[in-house]
Amino acid sequence: MLYYGFAIYKINYASKGGPLTMTGNSFYFRKIHSLLGVIPVGFFLIEHLLTNYSAFQGGKQGFIDQINWLNGLPLVLLLEIVGIWIPLLYHGVYGLYIAYTARNNVSQYGYFRNIMFMLQRTTGVITLIFVAWHFFGTRFQVTLGNVEHADLGSTMHQILTNPYYFAFYVVGVVSSSFHFCNGMWSFLVSWGITVGPRAQRVSTYVWLGAFVLITTMFILSLTAFVDPSFSSMSAITP
Repeated sequence: MLYYGFAIYKINYASKGGPLTMTGNSFYFRKIHSLLGVIPVGFFLIEHLLTNYSAFQGGKQGFIDQINWLNGLPLVLLLEIVGIWIPLLYHGVYGLYIAYTARNNVSQYGYFRNIMFMLQRTTGVITLIFVAWHFFGTRFQVTLGNVEHADLGSTMHQILTNPYYFAFYVVGVVSSSFHFCNGMWSFLVSWGITVGPRAQRVSTYVWLGAFVLITTMFILSLTAFVDPSFSSMSAITP
């Protein structure tokens, strides 16, 4: 079935290319994968966007205030593990399986929605690599005791002043934004929320607009960390 919008929602494929109905545990695994992409992984992306955008909107002090607010939440480490990293790990690993088993047909059927389907899988792989690398260079270093929470802005400054890393981050945030917004379009279709052509067409415009907005805010956040004021975070005490 073809839908209006970002992507075709495809259920499963046989090894010889024929569509199959999801059976057994595969149906539930994919539903869990889809749901976790919105709750809580999608919420985390928006929270991360707003936290980093505070560096652009409020400068160095605004970013530190936001970091301190997050660290002041009760049971913050438990929330991160249970509410972010475990769901993100499942969504990412199972997403790799989906990307590996999916049979893209862009070369045979060069439709817009087929291309979006292929891009969803491609950006998913890029996003997983990007998130893993970003996590290792920032949050994991805090866990190891190599970096303080208050110095994360300085860490980002050191990373992003390298033009190659900056380009890598731009690719990463664009891929992450696309994967989320395109995934939201597919989520609304697959969960029976946007069931008709008109609803799916409207959803396309909404999530295209969201993609542009989220990507712009992320890139503005990256440019903010390049500012020399972030070279040393210890100079400011909250």
